[in-house]
Amino acid sequence: MSTMADNKSKTAKLTNKTAVRHSEQAKDKAHSRLSSESNGTSEGAAPNELSALEEAFRKFAVHGDTRASGKELHGKNWSKLCKDCCVIDGKNVTLTDVDIVFSKVKKKPCRAVTFDQFKEALGELAKKRFKDKPGEEAVEEIYKLIEGKSPIISGVTKAVASPTVSRLTDTSKFTGSHKERFDESGKGKGKAGREELVDMSGYVPGYKHAGTYAQKVKGSKPI
Repeated sequence: MSTMADNKSKTAKLTNKTAVRHSEQAKDKAHSRLSSESNGTSEGAAPNELSALEEAFRKFAVHGDTRASGKELHGKNWSKLCKDCCVIDGKNVTLTDVDIVFSKVKKKPCRAVTFDQFKEALGELAKKRFKDKPGEEAVEEIYKLIEGKSPIISGVTKAVASPTVSRLTDTSKFTGSHKERFDESGKGKGKAGREELVDMSGYVPGYKHAGTYAQKVKGSKPI
């Protein structure tokens, strides 16, 4: 009798554990679903791709700052964006206009703007940049100037030629033994320019008809 009672007790405990496990799994699934719904995504759904405008915004937002998250655009990079993307045309929109609009849309204690504030600023500049177009068309035109663009990186500064270096590398101005190491075009003579080579032909140095004996007597080519 005691054995049967023990078996029933064990079976009841296993049943209770299984029920608790299923209950916890159901709670986890429900929590996950609610969390995904609150974030605006559903389970198994792919995240929304960035628009061309937002992608450009993030590229300029992180330019020159490795710690930037790409979610906020500082005033310096805002000005660069407007210059690189030709929002500033020097006529309808100037650098001063860009600075004024930036200060207008950002919150007072902040030094950067969010993507929504960025679009608001572009809407303000669109009225000036494309004043001959209706509001929505003007905004679309200014978006086209920015979409898909990246910060322009300035080229490497060219080295300025130094008179001292030029004088040291100009072979036409060399004298003495240094001059003998180069020909008239400035090309190095190699070993012949560094060492005094001995003429082993048997002719007197400077003899104009060296090498013609074999040709005259034996009819062979000069050595």
